[in-house]
Amino acid sequence: MPRNDLTFGWFLPTSGDTTCFGDPAARIPQSSEVFDEIVAAVDEGGYKYLLMPVNATCWEATVVGSYYAARTKNLAPLIALRSGYCNPTLAAKMFATLDQMSGGRLCINLIAGISDDDTRADGIMDTKEVRYEKMDEEVEVMKKLWAASGAIDHQGKHYSVTQAIEPKPLQRPHPPFFLGGGSEFALEISAKHSTVHLFWGDKPEVIAEKVGDIRERAAKYGRRDDIQFGMRLQIICEETEEAAWDAAYRLIAGSTKFEIANSRLGAGAVEGVRKTSEANRRVWELLEESGDEMKIHPHLWTGISTVRTGAGIAVVGTPKQVAETLDEFVTAGCTSFCLSGYPHAEAARVFSTKVMPYFEGRLSEGFPHAA
Repeated sequence: MPRNDLTFGWFLPTSGDTTCFGDPAARIPQSSEVFDEIVAAVDEGGYKYLLMPVNATCWEATVVGSYYAARTKNLAPLIALRSGYCNPTLAAKMFATLDQMSGGRLCINLIAGISDDDTRADGIMDTKEVRYEKMDEEVEVMKKLWAASGAIDHQGKHYSVTQAIEPKPLQRPHPPFFLGGGSEFALEISAKHSTVHLFWGDKPEVIAEKVGDIRERAAKYGRRDDIQFGMRLQIICEETEEAAWDAAYRLIAGSTKFEIANSRLGAGAVEGVRKTSEANRRVWELLEESGDEMKIHPHLWTGISTVRTGAGIAVVGTPKQVAETLDEFVTAGCTSFCLSGYPHAEAARVFSTKVMPYFEGRLSEGFPHAA
């Protein structure tokens, strides 16, 4: 039976946009005007949430998310809680305040850091294991604060709280938590806390196996049927399949493997991320498997992963082909899709007008909510 609880979100590229990674002249610099156009296309297009990135060159996610929560009617900003960056009582107050002031439009993205180098650049010297330990404890404290009728105490490995009392969010029991990651730490914490576990692109049959694995992990916490699953994917959609593939290869024309990512992030940055991020390691494993055409599926393409780190797997094809490919992930157990495309405003409009109609009658009225 077709799912009727599907949600679509979009990515806001606060480090800048482009129409061709290999052409410096095609780069679209950061500006409020550029971001306003993207957000307007997303808000008007029926998307339910807006992902704020947190890479070193990005504008600060909480500020940007709060700004656009005030300037939109339907979107929920998906804002990062970066483990170790903020005391959990202050984080709880900040998120509860934003949830109240936005009318209950907030999603929280749990992030332990892309790599050790990434977090050290911000003065966070914790190892990956410690960052995940802190994340677990931070969410525990926030949930306690939001559920309590009075003050709480907490004595943990990394945080101690005495008689803390904070405002409550409008959403009950709390705003939804998203988490994307492929390490053992990430999978276990997601099973324990996530409303939505967000996968990066992979073969649909692999995603189905991962859904089953995380559900079994969630069962230990009494959450087997509470956790939901989503995909973080790029979209390249044109009226004909030939035009879509032409657009895909134009996007990376003139670049050599990892040249762009290293030039933006620093020499050797790609290799550093590859060593410490299981999700990125899997993306590059797929890239190596995909051969000269860079395909892992008739309509799943790894090409963007040659020019940037992160979620680089793209769905390429006509509107019908894109919709059918997304439906393969629905069959695998996913109900949420966090999408992006280049340039982002145009790609958001194309997807909402050409692809979303294929899902008519199957879309949720809101974004995912915590059980």
